[in-house]
Amino acid sequence: MAGLGIAAFALATRNKPLKTVGHVELEKYLGKWYEIAKFPQSFENGCTDVTAEYSLRDDGKISVVNSCTKDGQTKTAEGLASIDDKESNAKLDVQFQWPFSGKYWIIALAPDYSYAVVGHPNRKYLWILNRKPVMDTMTYNHLVLVAASRGFDIRKLEKTIQSESIDNAFSVPNGHNGRLKAEI
Repeated sequence: MAGLGIAAFALATRNKPLKTVGHVELEKYLGKWYEIAKFPQSFENGCTDVTAEYSLRDDGKISVVNSCTKDGQTKTAEGLASIDDKESNAKLDVQFQWPFSGKYWIIALAPDYSYAVVGHPNRKYLWILNRKPVMDTMTYNHLVLVAASRGFDIRKLEKTIQSESIDNAFSVPNGHNGRLKAEI
């Protein structure tokens, strides 16, 4: 029932202009991000282990390298981002293939830059990103609510498979001789 209320709230806020974070320190935002969840897009069909890496160029633009594993192979797409709003640095325009580009607006950002939520003002694109391949449930649920409050239809969200997070989830800590004791 709560899901319906959140979805209704998202629809009610859909016609308002998309609110971004107040300011992004680009130096802190640069680096590698793991995709935790997204709205499905054809260019990501069949992809796992999705990452995005940002680096600043000498001309002030940002290099973007998106990577994923598809059919056992690493696939990459290289793009170029420019800042649309130099006051906040929260609105970027990203181009992967000329002449097509997309708006990339940062709508949530951890104070320590450990997670981010990125969307498009038309609310058809949404990504939840993290600096690690896993995100705790409480943080994830909070970011889903943030997206809903910004007018995104969160029923479309799909979690991204990150092999590294699966490996970590099933690893056995040292000193347990391959056995773990369940606590009830």
